[in-house]
Amino acid sequence: MPTRDKTRLDGGDDQRSLAVLIDADNAQPSVIQGLLEEVAKFGVAAVKRIYGDWTSTSHAQWKRALLRHSIAPVQQFAYTSGKNATDSMLIIDAMDLMYTRRFDGFCLVSSDSDFTRLAQRLREEGLLVLGFGEKKTPEPFVVACDKFVYTEVLRPETPQPAARPAPTPAKKAPAKRVSGRTVESAAAPAPSTPPSTNRASAVPVQLILQAIDEATDETGWASLGAVGNYLTKIRPDFDPRLYGHRKLSDLIRAIPAAFQSEERGNTAGTKTIFVRAVKP
Repeated sequence: MPTRDKTRLDGGDDQRSLAVLIDADNAQPSVIQGLLEEVAKFGVAAVKRIYGDWTSTSHAQWKRALLRHSIAPVQQFAYTSGKNATDSMLIIDAMDLMYTRRFDGFCLVSSDSDFTRLAQRLREEGLLVLGFGEKKTPEPFVVACDKFVYTEVLRPETPQPAARPAPTPAKKAPAKRVSGRTVESAAAPAPSTPPSTNRASAVPVQLILQAIDEATDETGWASLGAVGNYLTKIRPDFDPRLYGHRKLSDLIRAIPAAFQSEERGNTAGTKTIFVRAVKP
């Protein structure tokens, strides 16, 4: 049976054989490109399957994504209204694939808590379980995975509109005389700029401090890799992209009042980032 390195969830083994199983009823085709790129950080997607009732017009938008990314559709008819037979088919397939002993891990793409027990069972077998779903995903499914990625951070970035120049003060219209009286004309209202709605979540500083404390050595420093692995273990959905930064190192450097970082080289010529808490 394949075994996974339970201490490395940062993509350290890019040759893991992974099975990607997608619930078409709870995933959007707009995230597939970013999702597969994320999967590639952890291993090779040896199997890519998506489950749904493909006779339904609601899945028509998936066709182009399936062809482009070589994802095999699995047909599952909806036998009765209000019942989701797709979940059962995905779970059965996952168990069949698990017993082949050919895979190091599974990627479960859904926001449905029905897959919580499946994630637990796969981990009991010693397999890596990566979850992908929207922020509405129930917590039991999130924490049942080794690592959970919110698909909102995988959507393609939309180009930001060009910055609008600051509005110039409205010119006062010349006064007019009406019936022997001087009347001031009303000035045109200045155009308003809508406030930005793209704001990052509040950074969990205390959580990161806890991770540094757990990973620190006798000098008070901790390697950034060890900190990231600890964060993932206690919060499978921890992701620096949720806080406006692409990498954990960028997030750490953005808060100099709480964290200090430095790069150290070794004889092999590679560099490792170390971090520590800033003492008050």
